[in-house]
Amino acid sequence: MQSPAGILGDIWTSAGGDVAALDRVHLTGEEPQVPSSFRVAVAGQVTIAAAGLAAAEIWRLRSGVAQDVHVDMRHAIAECRSERYLRLDDKPPPPAWDAIAGVYRTGDHRFVRCHTNFRHHRDAVCRVLGCEPEREKVQAALMQWKGEDFETAAYAAGGVVALMRTHDEWSALPQARALAGLPLVVIEKIGDAPPRPWPQGVSNDRPLAGLRVLDLSRVIAGPVAGRTLAAHGADVLLVSGPELPAIPWLTIDTGRGKLTTFIDLKSEAGRAQLRELLKGADIFSQGYRPRALAALGFSPEEAANINPGIVYVTLSAYGHAGPWAERRGFDSLVQTATGFNHAEGEAAGLDGPKELPAQMLDHATGYLMAFGAMMARAGQAREGGSWHVRVSLAQTGRWLWNLGRLAGGLNTPDIAGEAVHAAFIETVPSGFGTLKAVQHSAVLSQTPARWTRPAMPLGSHSPEWPSRT
Repeated sequence: MQSPAGILGDIWTSAGGDVAALDRVHLTGEEPQVPSSFRVAVAGQVTIAAAGLAAAEIWRLRSGVAQDVHVDMRHAIAECRSERYLRLDDKPPPPAWDAIAGVYRTGDHRFVRCHTNFRHHRDAVCRVLGCEPEREKVQAALMQWKGEDFETAAYAAGGVVALMRTHDEWSALPQARALAGLPLVVIEKIGDAPPRPWPQGVSNDRPLAGLRVLDLSRVIAGPVAGRTLAAHGADVLLVSGPELPAIPWLTIDTGRGKLTTFIDLKSEAGRAQLRELLKGADIFSQGYRPRALAALGFSPEEAANINPGIVYVTLSAYGHAGPWAERRGFDSLVQTATGFNHAEGEAAGLDGPKELPAQMLDHATGYLMAFGAMMARAGQAREGGSWHVRVSLAQTGRWLWNLGRLAGGLNTPDIAGEAVHAAFIETVPSGFGTLKAVQHSAVLSQTPARWTRPAMPLGSHSPEWPSRT
């Protein structure tokens, strides 16, 4: 199997990174770190390292000074499960899942997974099944359905579910074939604009100091990208709405380092506010349902017209090409649909699915979003243009699958909360109380990653950028 350094090298050079920069990266630790037949710890380590190296390269471009990047594998996989280890006033996270979320059998002896953490997704599932939101009633109703028929009907009704497929079944689908021709991270120029100089007159100890990031995302992958950019000094403004559902524990964990504001994008006044913010932004990062923001006037092309030179980052569940390009999804569903849950269950000797020991597609994709955003911004400074970065959970999954399997990996002891090394944890104040949380695992020798803003309740700040001076 390819070494972590070799995997990182492929990611770095595929995005146009200077090969010489790889000599300054130090990856430590051995796999496996957590119980899985997949190389999840390596996936976390190299995607975090890619983002860290991109930040270091921007620092070199801005200051002329090169620096080393060190990522420990155990610290990296802990960060890729940061929501598990978060403590608020020394209390662990509450149960993460809705009462009817999870796996069910269907009448044709298949398995389906329902994601119902948001009320409207739960209502859609129950509407299709014609039952109350109780596990026993959902299971009884699903025995009247074929798994694929239910998956299709639930999506048509606005739900988010997935039929458990083997990897071979997934690979035979047109959607999998559409992804096979795409790179892990798509970085492309979408418009003309003059090169932008790096911000001047700002603190000179952070690679992304003075850069402004609009973060329109929820749950894990997109918010992790914003959190990573904030760790390297960017001003990240999380835009949400008071009516939008959110998962509080994830909001706390991924909100470190960010400003957060409410804007009603259903109103013209709200859209005008976002347009003004966009005019002053360097990066626009979004993870909403495909075409949702485009319908409001904020497609990549429209963003580039509003602000020539913008870097626009798009996250999707199943990729931007193929028949599932419009399909909603979450990490757990993509794991189920693409073969991971079947493969882990089979490796464990189970008659049914087994999840990966982390929301690995989410976390790795979040770091790849941050990596792509920084590489595109460096390209903009070098040659101008507006840029579009595209990543997807399914494409990250395809990459993870192709890293290979670990014989006996499922026998690895898990990392319980008390087993996380104390050096990986920081204790910080927040707008919620005292947090104990996993620090960023990319250690840069000249510009240590850190979050200078505390996590705050959604909507705590006004919709404006802080001064660059």
